[in-house]
Formats: sequence, C-alpha cells, structure tokens
Amino acid sequence: MRGGLERWKRGVESQGVRQAMAYAFKGSCDSHLRSIPGVEALTEYADGRSGRVTRYTVERGTIATDELDAEELRRWVDGHDPHTDASRGRELRSPHADLILDGTINAPKSYSIAALVNDDLAAEFEALQDRLRARIIATWQRELNARRGAGGSIRERLLRIEVVELQHRRSRALDPHIHRHLWLNVKVLGEDGKWSNVDSRVAMKLHTLINAEGELAARTDPQWLEALACNGYTLDGDGEIAELASAVRPLSRRSNQIEANRAKLLLAWRLEHPGQEPDHDVLQHIDRLAWAKNRPNKPGVLDEEEWEELVRDEIRVIDPALLIARQPTSVRATAIGALDRDLLAARAIVDADSRSTACGGRFSNYDLRAGATRAVAVSGIVSPRESMQELIDEVVVRALAHTVDLLEQDGDRPGHIKGYMAASTAELKVELAARFDMLTHSGQRVDHEDIVEFSQETLPRDVTLDEGQSDAAAAIAGTDRLVSVTGPAGAGKTTMLRVARTALERQGRNLVVVAPTKKAASVAAREIGATALSLHALLADHGWRWGRDDAGGEVWTRLELGETDARTGAVFMGPRRFVLRPADRVVVDEAGMVDLHTAKALAVVAAETGAGIAMVGDHLQAMPVGHAGAMACMTRRATAVVELTAVHRFRDPEYAALTLRMREPDSQEEALAVAGLLDERGSIHRVADAAQARDVMVEAYFRYAASRARVALVTSTNEEADAINEAIQERRVEMGQLHEDRLAIGQGEQRLLEGDVVQTRRNDRDADVENRALWIIRRIGGSDVELVALGDSGDRRRVSLEYAAEHMHLAYASTVHGIQGETTDASVVGPGVDASGLYVGMTRGRAHNEAIAIARTPALARDQVAASMMRGSQEVSLDDSRRAAQAELGRAARDPGTRPASALEAQHDWLLRAARTLLDIDQRKADTTASAHGRDAADNSTNLDQARERLLARYQLVTRQYEEAIQHAENPADRARPDRFRLAHDMGAANGPSSSAGLGR
Repeated sequence: MRGGLERWKRGVESQGVRQAMAYAFKGSCDSHLRSIPGVEALTEYADGRSGRVTRYTVERGTIATDELDAEELRRWVDGHDPHTDASRGRELRSPHADLILDGTINAPKSYSIAALVNDDLAAEFEALQDRLRARIIATWQRELNARRGAGGSIRERLLRIEVVELQHRRSRALDPHIHRHLWLNVKVLGEDGKWSNVDSRVAMKLHTLINAEGELAARTDPQWLEALACNGYTLDGDGEIAELASAVRPLSRRSNQIEANRAKLLLAWRLEHPGQEPDHDVLQHIDRLAWAKNRPNKPGVLDEEEWEELVRDEIRVIDPALLIARQPTSVRATAIGALDRDLLAARAIVDADSRSTACGGRFSNYDLRAGATRAVAVSGIVSPRESMQELIDEVVVRALAHTVDLLEQDGDRPGHIKGYMAASTAELKVELAARFDMLTHSGQRVDHEDIVEFSQETLPRDVTLDEGQSDAAAAIAGTDRLVSVTGPAGAGKTTMLRVARTALERQGRNLVVVAPTKKAASVAAREIGATALSLHALLADHGWRWGRDDAGGEVWTRLELGETDARTGAVFMGPRRFVLRPADRVVVDEAGMVDLHTAKALAVVAAETGAGIAMVGDHLQAMPVGHAGAMACMTRRATAVVELTAVHRFRDPEYAALTLRMREPDSQEEALAVAGLLDERGSIHRVADAAQARDVMVEAYFRYAASRARVALVTSTNEEADAINEAIQERRVEMGQLHEDRLAIGQGEQRLLEGDVVQTRRNDRDADVENRALWIIRRIGGSDVELVALGDSGDRRRVSLEYAAEHMHLAYASTVHGIQGETTDASVVGPGVDASGLYVGMTRGRAHNEAIAIARTPALARDQVAASMMRGSQEVSLDDSRRAAQAELGRAARDPGTRPASALEAQHDWLLRAARTLLDIDQRKADTTASAHGRDAADNSTNLDQARERLLARYQLVTRQYEEAIQHAENPADRARPDRFRLAHDMGAANGPSSSAGLGR
C-alpha cells in the first residue's frame, strides 16, 4: 500500500476551498475538476445522500470521531472551527497558503478486484484500511510539529490534529480502485495551546514512513492474510494477489481506452459550447459515456449493482476462472525469533541508501525507519502491528551501526533531517577521490594551429569549431591524464570529438569512446567514427563483475588472471576485446550519468593500463541510476578543464541563449525571470489538471506526426509515460493507423501492435539491440518481432516474442532517462519533472520546446516552472555532505529544550549558526573552485572571500569572549559544557579567509 501526499492550496479567491467541496461531496476520485462550482451549490451535491464526511480528531494519541456537513466542512477546510466558524490562529489568505495535506491510502489493484468478486474480502479490506488509517493519523499527531519563535526556529509538538477521510471505490475511468484520502488540516493545536500551521515540509518527508506502514500492513496483518488464505489467495513478491495479478493489466488497458474516449467527448462538448467550461454534472456524464462506449447495450449512467456486474463481466472475459471460488490455503509465516536481524538491518540501509541519490547519499531517521519497516514487511512474518515495533526499533539500531553520522557534532536532530550516510557510500566517495588523486598528472595540450588544421581535414567545409570546441579537442588530444569537458545540451561535443580523434591518430594514440549505455555508445561510434562501446562492456572485458548481495546492495568484484568466471565458466585471461595502451585516451561520453561504482572501476583500469580519462558531458542533465557525482569528483582533480558555452542545436539563437540561463539559475529571482521569458515566448502551456496535461501531450503527438515531424514527450514518471503511450496507441487504433489483428505482449503485459513506437530495455548482443534504443514495429510474426530503427528505415532488427514480453514497451512518451541524448523537431515536457528533467526536456527540440504547468493563473504557472529549475549544490565529497546536512539542520525548527536559557547559551547558539554559515560559504567556494579548476579563467570569488573574512573575524572574537565566559562561569555545568562548535572553529581559524585548504576537494 502506498500513495502520495499532495498539498491543496487556497488559490485565487479561495478557489481551493470550493474545489475541496466539490471533490468531497460530488467528485469521483481523480476528477480534478477543470471548473469548480461555487460553495452555494453544495446543497445540490448530496444527490439524496447524507452529504456528510467523517472527521477524526487525534489528541495525545486518542482518536475521536464526528461528522461534518457541507457547510461545516467548508469552514474546516478554510481553517476555521467547523461549528462556531471561529478562526484558528492567524489567517493566511495568500493563494499559496496550504489548506489541507491530502494523503492517499493506495493498494495494489488486485486488492480491489478481490474485493469486487469476494464479499467477505471486501469487508476485510475495509477493516485493514481502517486499522491503517488509525496508525497513520496517530503517527501524524506524534511525529509532526508546528513552528514557533523568530524565523520558526522552535519546534512545537502537537497536542491535536484533525483529519477528514474520503472513501472511493473506483477511478474516474470507473475501474475498481478502492482507496482512501486522508485530509490533514494544516491548522493544528500545539502543546502550548495555540493554533497554527503544521510544518508541511516535515509532513512531506515523513511520508516515506507512512508508505512503509502501508506495505507492512498489507503483507503482515494477520486478519487480512487469513482472509486471503480462506479464499485461496496468496501475495507475490510485488505485493499483488498472485492469483488475480493477470487481470490488472487488461483492466488498466481498458482504463486508457476510456481516457481516450473521454478526451474526444470533452473536445466535442467544447466545440458545441464555445467559450464555456463544463460543470461537474457535465463532466460526470462524459466520464460515464466514455466508460460505456463500445459496450453494447450498456447505459451511460449506472447504479452501483449494474457497475459491479459489468466489471465482473469484463473479468470473466479476461479469465472466467478468476470468478470461481478457490480452495482455501493456509497462511505461511516466519517466526519473529527466526529472523536474521543483521540481514534486516542491511536491507534497511540498502533501502534508505537507494532513496538518497537525489541528496548526495544522505538520508534521515525517517528514511531509515521506513527502510527497516519495509525490510520487516517482506520478511515473511505475520503479526499484529503493535507486536512488531520492538523488532523494527532493533533493526534501526543495528542499521545505525553501518552509517556515518554527518551531524555527530550537533547531537540530536529532528527526524526528517538527512544527516546519515551509508558507510559503504561514504567509503566509496572517499576511495573514488583517492583513485582520481593518484591519476592527477599535468601535461600539454595540442597547439591551436594544429587543431585548426585537423578540423579542416576532418569536418565538412561549412563546419568549423568555436573557441570552446577547439580548446576541448586540444585538451583531449593532449597529455593531461585527467580531462573534463562540460557543456550544455547542443554544444557540439560530438563534432569536437571527431577532431580530437584525428589529433590523437596523428600521435599514434587511440581514442576509445565509452558511454553509460550501449545506445549512447552506438550513436557516438556512428557520429565520431571511433571505437565506441558501453562503459560496462569495457569494464567487463577488464574483469569487473557486478551484482547484488543478500540485502540487495550493489556489489562489484574483480576477476584475477586465471580465475574461472562463475557466470560463464570461462577462465579470465585478461582483456581481449578492448585492450588499452599507455597514452590511449578513454573518452566517457554522457559522463554526468556515470555512477560512483562504475567510475571507481574505470579509475582502477586507467591506473593499471596507463590510459588517460576524459569525461565529456553535463552533470546538470539526467543523473545516473546510482549515486551521482563521479564527473564532478574528477573535475575537481583534472588538470585540464574546458567548459563549452556556445549552443548550436536550436534554430532560434535567442532560445539557445535562454537555455543557458535555464540550465543553472543562480537564484530564485533569476529562475523567475527565465520562466517569464519562456512564458512570453509561448513556451509554458498552462493547464488545469493532470488529465488535461495528458490530453495536451497526446494531442501534441498527433499534431507533429501529421506533418511527419518528431516530438519528444517527456514525463516525470514511468506510470505517466505508460498512460500517455497507451492513450496514443488507442487513438491510433481508432484512426485506422494501427490494427489489432496481430499483436505482441510487451513489458507488464502491454499490448504492442505493428506500427507502434517502442523502446528496447535490455542490451542483446545476438539480436543487436540496445537498452533505450527506439524502434518502430514493422511486423509481428509467429516467433519474433521485426523492428525498424526510428529515423532509419534501413536499420532493421529481429527480437524474439520472449524478449518483447520482458524487455520492450511503448515509447511515444518517456522519462528523462529515455530521451537523454535524443534530438527531435519539438519537445513537450509534462508537469512534475525535476530540474534535470525540465532542462533535458526543454533542449530536445530544434524548433519548438514547451513545458506544461498545472496552475490556475499564468503567475502560478511561471512560479511552478521556476521552482523546477532550482537545484541544490552537488555533494561530491563527505565535507560537501556535512555542510549540506548542517545547512538543512540550520533551517529546521528545534525542540524547545535546545533553546538558549542564558546569555552563555545564546552565545553558544550564535557560534553554531555562524559555523554553519562558514561551512556554507566554504561549500559555495568549493563549487566555484571546482567549476574554475583547470581552466585559464580566474576564480571570481572575491565577494565570498570578503564575506567569509568579515564573518570569521567576528566568529573568532565571539569565540574568545565565549571561552572567557566559560572560564568565569559560576555554574560548574557551564564550565564543563562540551565545545560542540570546535571542529568548525578550528577549520575556520586554520583555513583563514584566503586559504583553499579543503575547498577544492
């Protein structure tokens, strides 16, 4: 069980309140109404029902319930007492103010199917959700907080929270989808008796633990598992009901067909009613017509019994056996005493570490508790929730022994602060830095005149290198052992590499191009004309092997000469396919996508062979699947660093310049300015909801396809890409572009038809297909599928039906990793992407690029796009991670017990804050030093030096005053207090304002 946590905003003229009312009293789930009726229409919303919702009040862990009618709910959502309408604390009227936090209890779809075909399971499933709801809201009251004091620096524990529950049985497409929404009102009562707003940032970070509680309930609850067993059901490794999992994809496919029907009906309605927006009744009628379309003799409006019977009919068509009662089975359980607690702790670490890649490898106590909870969930035990807490706590304690505490000097910290790192990740960062340090060796670049001559020999007459490209080619063809070339999308890195290859050949040296994926390597080989392969293929040829241990952690090993490879049975006799010689140059293309493990192995190979490394890429584009920072780590040690700044891809030079500003804005104000310019150009497409965003992307595909142009559709999640892919496929079927007489099954039982655009997701040497390569299905045969490369009708492959079922899926739309490296005519970027996704997506199209924002006003749309542009600093070293953790801690509210009770403690707290600021300045200097390192350009960090010098002078003065005060303190406890800022103090005094010690690395 899992779900998201969404923030409902007040909106313009309290539009959020009205939307909440419509959703609660008349909306089917996921309706996300485009036009919301006013509150005055609420009396009509009940449709003869009671028109009431249940409110849960949690006070000191005790839960009480009552009911609210429509008017009471409106007051409650608006931050008032539902009965008296009295305001609760200070009213925040800003459109950006939070009203409620909407947490979803979401279960695997097979649970909803089971509840539909088994009445007893329906009741047990509701009871399971009741127990989970009680657990979640009690956790909210215990773990969340409000903020008090100047700047919200004091953490106020909560006495009371209030939650409203909405129960839904189906999705908007009328598929069975039993789930609940828990609306946490942002107005909370602190232990000090004051109403204020909950700290929503803490709530968002706590949600990983909330989701873990859902998984634990679904997999270990005795009553639920016993009910499943009585009906002959078991859970598979993904948590689905194994015996019903086969019905999930066909029902979902029907759901996507309904979405396509809905889009066409809505378009027809708007054409008939120009200038109008459909109200809730019209939208509900369209939803039901979309569901009924292509169902003979099915009414457009259904009552509950009719709906259930029609869904059972569809399940019967999928597999009649699914509706037949099964023989009961027994619940198999592992005894708690038989569990390997150290293994569970290792799994908890792996879980937390895998979710920490966006934060430089840092995770919080919440993350670790969630990892421990998920590890227990899949351990095979069956037990009431309260009896498992001791086990989970022990797993957390054991897991902490395998972490590095980045905030050890800061004592206790709030549970959401990401102040821990897996010891294995910390060790990997340190070892990678040491490996690159050993390779650092200065050399000479090729003369500029020679590069000009080589470019004239190599490139077409109308193509010349700009200054940055010439410098990069000279560095790569030179003798510096480590070279870094960074540059934005469309900077002409491939053209530069062609010249570098010629320059190396003239010296009798080889250029070997590797890339994180075989697809990228193949593109490089084709365009550069050099030996190109995947980075993993090179490492495998040099004896490296990788896999997973029992806890699921990534493990890399190295075969010794003469050792037998356990996977192939062959004896390893050293590299055979890709032998490297001293002075050869290994160029890592798309180097920003290289993870730490892979980079370490490459550094070892380079040290053994004498080859040099040149990393070419952009760390601001798509990140690796594992831990990022390899390219930045090497850049800090490279003796030749070149940054490409000219952009050659786009037809519009003004847009090319704008993409450079979009790539890494230095402030929120700059990001807003860029978003404003994008909006003026028509590059921001504002929509009202997620469904409309999906419609826009589907329409974009057909608009560009009609003119034989290619458009990239970039989404934030694989699930959203799947929905768009299947909606496009369904529309193409209805238009007669695709036919269903021959089909193949793809990943996740996805339907694949002749003419579909697909992506292969695994390298296959025999079939000669690559991971993430794009194809069109030319023909589906009895045993294989014939593919044609997208954009090259002469490049054909055949894959088996078995390969297609396991490793191929529709690819009209994809996430940023799927589109990285592609160049198209246009690009449309969906909502919810991060900074890398936005930048990569908005730099794919030569002629047109646009971003979709879900917002009610143009200003909010610009705010949303600007927020997506912002990035944190890269955390390359452990010092970077410590500084980032300390900065996060400095922004957080702390428990009242940490407030200074005396002038001495106030002085001590100032010193701690100042130490964190000095560390933050050091981080910024490190970033500046790293970006300038190896370049001829001067380090423009004068302002940072001056700020650091001023703060350090005051810091040293206050330190002396503080130490004198401790010596003369009357209280013995004050004289014995630990000096928790000593580490930062010593560092500041040692480095001084102009020292670079510890900054560049």
